[in-house]
Amino acid sequence: MAKNKIDKILVSILQRRFKSIVEEMSIAITMTTRSPILCEAQDFVTGLYDAHGKMLEQKENLPILSFSLGPVCEYIVDFFGDDIHAGDVIFHNDVFSMGNQNNDVAVYKPIFHGDTLVGWAAAKGHQADIGGAVRGGYNPQATEVWQEALRIPPVKVYEKGKKKKDVWGLIFANIRLKMVEEDMTAQMGSCTVGERGVQALIERYGLGVFDSHKQYLFDATEKMMRSEIRQIPNGVYEGEATGYYDGKNPGSKYTIRVKITVEDEDIHFDFTGTDPQTPGFVNGTFTSSASAVMLTFLQMVNPDIPHNDGMVRPVHINIPEGTVINASYPAATTYGNHLCPITASAIQRALAPVIPERVTAEWNSLLCSLSTGMDPRKGEPYVDICFMGLKGGSGGIQGCDGYDHIGMIDASGGVLDQDYEMFEQQTPHRLIRHELWKDSAGAGKWRGGLGVTTEIELGGEGNKFITFGEGDVEPPLGHHGGKPGSLNKIELHYPGGEVYHPTTKDLVNDVPAGTIYYQEAGGGAGCGNPKERPVQHVVDDVRNEKVSVEAAREAYGVVVDPGTLEVDEAETAKLRKP
Repeated sequence: MAKNKIDKILVSILQRRFKSIVEEMSIAITMTTRSPILCEAQDFVTGLYDAHGKMLEQKENLPILSFSLGPVCEYIVDFFGDDIHAGDVIFHNDVFSMGNQNNDVAVYKPIFHGDTLVGWAAAKGHQADIGGAVRGGYNPQATEVWQEALRIPPVKVYEKGKKKKDVWGLIFANIRLKMVEEDMTAQMGSCTVGERGVQALIERYGLGVFDSHKQYLFDATEKMMRSEIRQIPNGVYEGEATGYYDGKNPGSKYTIRVKITVEDEDIHFDFTGTDPQTPGFVNGTFTSSASAVMLTFLQMVNPDIPHNDGMVRPVHINIPEGTVINASYPAATTYGNHLCPITASAIQRALAPVIPERVTAEWNSLLCSLSTGMDPRKGEPYVDICFMGLKGGSGGIQGCDGYDHIGMIDASGGVLDQDYEMFEQQTPHRLIRHELWKDSAGAGKWRGGLGVTTEIELGGEGNKFITFGEGDVEPPLGHHGGKPGSLNKIELHYPGGEVYHPTTKDLVNDVPAGTIYYQEAGGGAGCGNPKERPVQHVVDDVRNEKVSVEAAREAYGVVVDPGTLEVDEAETAKLRKP
């Protein structure tokens, strides 16, 4: 092949191979990690980057993590300069050097062809513990970063293939759970899978062909993204959304404001005017917030656009430091990923009137819980994030209902439920009930997705219970006449009969075994006038117990006989009359 000649078929082959490699890396983590956060819920991401840290491809199990890998890779390239060698392995989680959340710890491995640095393989996963004041990493009482986690700026744990035992020991001496060390080792193995895949490509096609075709891929992807942006009318569009309770001051609010400017083939997201950072852990980092922007905007464009550096070139993001979504050092920021739904709502409210066919109604806001204590069956500590209970519904969009039980918008459906039996093996808890929540979705011509109700009997000793999230004050808003979704709720029913209602940012100590945990994860909002929803669709939802007979009548104007489930056409016509 001539030096500068581009084979467009080979460009496509390389793009698909990059995608296949990151998927292989993802499978490796799923099959080798111990924590259910990783091997069950798949709260991790994998990626490939070029020698300069530019994105080649990602496997976005949790998108808000994915878009933090590239900025850190570029930071690492600059940080180490010429001191990067084959066999190096670098750890990183520091939110003040482009990390997104301290619990999300990344492994970076440089890829060499001979003596030439050609790329990077990376894997980032949410670790079951990362030091700090509270096992599990979420500390709603934190006011500074050191109360949350062990900070890991870029540090080599292997250098030229040799393990740095002193550095390794220092890191894991500050982490409570042995499984974290094992899971980080698994992430290293995933990066080795990526390294081998890229090296095999270069050995087959040559470094010159690899570099020239990679650049062509970036440029072609940029053209695709610019074409998508051209379909949005030029203009300035503004939106805002509010979060409730900063974790310190009851009744407090914080508002995220965005001005979106579309100029031909470029789009600018400017968050000037967003409220200042809070005194507690309800703050974000630039990287987590910029990731929230990207994953929200990507829902509005062609899903077949490859995910590489060319995709992000026309997207410009300004988030002033000192705001709630870009807090200044040394603020506590563990909550930052969970500001994504509010950021997404602000963007959706700005663009829904402009590109209504591309913007979903709002999703359920995430409300999480984490439990930790001792498992008396094993005599070992446990940490569990209740992924099955937190997954509410997405918003409807023109032409399509929302997804039931999809989960947070920052995961965009990537995070999975725990397997029921594995949940009971890996924790001392017992699952009582987990089911779709009838009538939780916002009504609409295209309804929202349903949320779920979950009931668990807590076991364990010395249990702590932590909540972090939103959605107990303002439901997700509908679009174009669609109705709002439903609110979130968590309750702890103690063995003695007392019922405790945790706040959305709470740390509850000494929760006794036998306590019943109850959670409602709300449904997404609807899109379009509910009275325009096809009658048969409403009837199907009633038959499938997604919508009650009462809601069918009141929200949709469809009268269904509760015994036969037949439609009273005459009465329905009256109720649906404009």
